[in-house]
Amino acid sequence: MTPTTLFKCLADETRLRCMVLLQKEGKLCVCELTHALDMLQPKISRHLAQLRQCNLLLDSREGQWVYYQINPALPAWVFDILDTTVKELGGEHKQQGDSDRLQTMESRPEMKRCCN
Repeated sequence: MTPTTLFKCLADETRLRCMVLLQKEGKLCVCELTHALDMLQPKISRHLAQLRQCNLLLDSREGQWVYYQINPALPAWVFDILDTTVKELGGEHKQQGDSDRLQTMESRPEMKRCCN
């Protein structure tokens, strides 16, 4: 991972919003990201695939659901940048809205192990 690669991958607002949520939450299902960002599943999945191609994310299947998390093998400087980004963007309207929608989502997978 180079700084150029990282910043190219995070240059899109939707990908950045996904990464901020994943940095804060640890692991999320596609349905949680779709709900939090208030976007259609195909659009979110396309951006998640791009983040996987950049090796920023790992995915895992649990039953019929796919979960994403930030790749723990990334260099420490990437996590420093993500932590700083979360702190700086935390109070912005879009990021706060994403977090609020996620927290108020009914039937979250960790509660019911299914996505509606």
